[in-house]
Amino acid sequence: MGKFELITLPYAANALEPVISEKTIGFHHGKHLQGYVNNLNAAIEGTPFADKDLVEIVKTATGGMLNNAGQILNHNLYFQQFRSPLADNKSTGELADAIDAQFGSFEEFQKAFVQSGATLFGSGWVWLSADADGKLVITQETNAANPVQKGLRPLLTFDVWEHAYYLDYQNRRPDHLNALWQIVDWDVVAGRYVGC
Repeated sequence: MGKFELITLPYAANALEPVISEKTIGFHHGKHLQGYVNNLNAAIEGTPFADKDLVEIVKTATGGMLNNAGQILNHNLYFQQFRSPLADNKSTGELADAIDAQFGSFEEFQKAFVQSGATLFGSGWVWLSADADGKLVITQETNAANPVQKGLRPLLTFDVWEHAYYLDYQNRRPDHLNALWQIVDWDVVAGRYVGC
């Protein structure tokens, strides 16, 4: 045990099938994320970061400490934004209106988001975030980077590290990205947008 703990998933490990398999959840959440938690707890012990929250560490740390803290923050946001698959799953309300205004339509937003994730070289994350004025922006973040480092509020993320999809999709990253729309919990994402 340490200051940071592995988050509990808000759904059963098989609840996202067939989009994400129970086997992938087991490795991705149970092994990869647990490893980042263990590493960060060991790294912060006896340092000024021991008293900081996760976002503060991501904004100010460097090197291995940043990598582990960033991966915990990224994965926490990632795993908490999903639900069981739902056909024709779309955003509604204020966030949907903002998406339409910013990107022209939800479908155009999806295309731009998937394209950004599919073209990210190497490992990382694709994000939908809001700036201080509530304007939506899609960013590619490499490795463990997070939009909070740019002063943005993270709303939605798709993980494009191979461990997130390789067991289920092999090298078909775009197929994985397109399938994820079925399991996005738009209530969670919209809750992150409130107040922007």
